[in-house]
Amino acid sequence: MIEKSRPIHFIGIGGSGLSAMARVLHERGFKVSGSDRAWSPLVEELSREGIAVSIGHHPQNVSGAQLVIRSSAIPDENTEVQAARAQGIPVLKRVEFLPYLVGDQGVIAIAGTHGKTTTTAMVAWVLSRLGLEPSYVIGGICLNLQRNAHAGKGSYFVIEADEYDQMFLGLNPTYAIITNIEHDHPDCYPTPHHFEAAFAKFASQIRSEGFLLACVEDEGVRRLFAKLGPIPSRYGYALKTDSAPKEAAYFADGVTKNSYGAYSFRVEWQKQPIANIELRVPGIHNVYNATAVLALCHQLNLPLDEVACALREFKGVARRFQTRGVIRDITVIDDYAHHPSEIRATLAAARDRFPGQFIWAVWQPHTYSRTLTFWQDFRSAFSNANAVVVLDVYGARESAPSGFSMAKLVTEIQAEQRFFIPQIDSAVQFFLESLAPKHVVVVLSAGDADQLSTRLLRELDLSLEEAR
Repeated sequence: MIEKSRPIHFIGIGGSGLSAMARVLHERGFKVSGSDRAWSPLVEELSREGIAVSIGHHPQNVSGAQLVIRSSAIPDENTEVQAARAQGIPVLKRVEFLPYLVGDQGVIAIAGTHGKTTTTAMVAWVLSRLGLEPSYVIGGICLNLQRNAHAGKGSYFVIEADEYDQMFLGLNPTYAIITNIEHDHPDCYPTPHHFEAAFAKFASQIRSEGFLLACVEDEGVRRLFAKLGPIPSRYGYALKTDSAPKEAAYFADGVTKNSYGAYSFRVEWQKQPIANIELRVPGIHNVYNATAVLALCHQLNLPLDEVACALREFKGVARRFQTRGVIRDITVIDDYAHHPSEIRATLAAARDRFPGQFIWAVWQPHTYSRTLTFWQDFRSAFSNANAVVVLDVYGARESAPSGFSMAKLVTEIQAEQRFFIPQIDSAVQFFLESLAPKHVVVVLSAGDADQLSTRLLRELDLSLEEAR
């Protein structure tokens, strides 16, 4: 039994996953503390909300805690982990704590290699907009809700079901969405077989009274459907084409560009139109995401006209094709893309939104294992960019393997112009000398390269002030 009066301590609380869990517990009245290696905007927000956060990891941080929850990036050797175990304090990973977090609310879990953060934010926003007061945990800041987590009083708990370190296997959802299944996280899943097996186990844990929605245009999803037994009930969704998969029950049809530089379309259920959707977030991938959300709401018997209005109002998620600023007709965009398929989708969205403009892709590779495992796909992922700037690898939890050279790999990228500029400061200076009106800078990073966007906009603003 978890007590509200004794602290629950989070090691790595500044991460998107643990910060969201800490927020939910704090809103429920639990005493929460945490630590992280560095100050960050999320840490600052948590501190403002009354959560005690220590910078740096020290044994005394866990004193008095009834429970310690650690990020997947925190090793057994961490000083706080060691101190907690020495004091007999249980140390859990997210996967072990999730059943306590979600409690008896009806869990809506959104999984998939790509698109799960945006789709989770869409679901959380739509249910909130409809007055259903859901709890939610999102892997990013929903721009409509201005937060990544909330302890709601309603009957639903919406959660991003992260496959990393098998976190999503801590869930037994009533309802689930799977956006796609494409091999990722080679440090956890050495082969596509291991990756798909984890998703099959996740799907098998959906409650018998619930259902699964999944994009059946994806090969991994179709393989999953072929393996599943009669439970859970499942519904596929897809774009309506002459070659649309037979497994689809929901279709997005009549997809056309709209005045927002995004897409409008109608959703059909068993060949009957049920809603017209107009999006403000760009990219064909968001047509799929919104179709999944509409299908979920249809199965939950929610008013689809109100759902469509909420989807039209959806602004997106921080660092998911987020326009950080426009100065001197130069647009700077942040995106979390760090997998070849995500990079392709983001740059295709940029080409849709900014036709005829010069698009710079700034790529900060994320982890050495991912960079090397998917290198052949990374080489060809930048076709919608006019030029590519590659930063050094953001190693995260990994060290560079012997003989690794990002500078050498960059020469293989298929782009008319490609530059290897390892450091963020040097890249900012490069852009100040290279940018012109009608240029779009798309920063692709799951690491710290969003700092490049901030610094570049600041320097552009200063240069504009000086010109005046």
